[in-house]
Amino acid sequence: MNEPSAHILVVDDHRDIRETLARYLVKNGLRATTAESAAHARKALKAASVDLVVLDIMMPGEDGLSLCRHLVETGSLPVILLTAMAEDTDRVIGLEIGADDYVTKPFNPRELLARIRAVLRRTSQVPKERDPIDQEQMLFDGWTLSVTRRELVDPSGVNVPLSSGEFQLLCAFLKRPKMVLNRDQLLDLTTGRAPTVFDRSIDNQVSRLRRKIEEDPKDPKLIKTVWGGGYMFTADVSDGA
Repeated sequence: MNEPSAHILVVDDHRDIRETLARYLVKNGLRATTAESAAHARKALKAASVDLVVLDIMMPGEDGLSLCRHLVETGSLPVILLTAMAEDTDRVIGLEIGADDYVTKPFNPRELLARIRAVLRRTSQVPKERDPIDQEQMLFDGWTLSVTRRELVDPSGVNVPLSSGEFQLLCAFLKRPKMVLNRDQLLDLTTGRAPTVFDRSIDNQVSRLRRKIEEDPKDPKLIKTVWGGGYMFTADVSDGA
């Protein structure tokens, strides 16, 4: 039995763009659903399982950056942004938030299809979350991470500040405890980008996070290095229910 094709959600307030793109994706073997706004996109995401979102930045009401931020913070759904030529700043912000890629309007549908397939290939290699728990609040080894408030509290009740990168990295570990994650996978989960040659940013982020949550960062017990493999979060994680 063949696996179902990937399901793409196309979010754009211009009907011609979203409908034409959806037809092109279906013609090339994908499934596609369209949404004219962030509000409609949220409904579509609740109604069906989606594998990737193609998201226009400039939309009336809630814009694409706000929806992108929500998608990144609440899950690992990949996002490709559609941007206009003049939206350099928004494009950079989108990538910093965690979008996986971007395409500039007017775009070639063939190029966008290639980027969609590339992102799907990368993200499909990332291990799935273990028995997803309530991700509003995650507990580990006496620590508590509130996801919506982005607050980390240590076992003694002290709030420990996290940078955006440290927060994303900790979330990636907590959603996949006791699983070996290599550097490429952690980059996909935290920054949504492919690694560059000699990219050591993940190692730096792990070092900073260890200094905040490990008793002895030089002899880490929570985030273990797996030689030749990457890193593994060793503690049990629960939702505190």
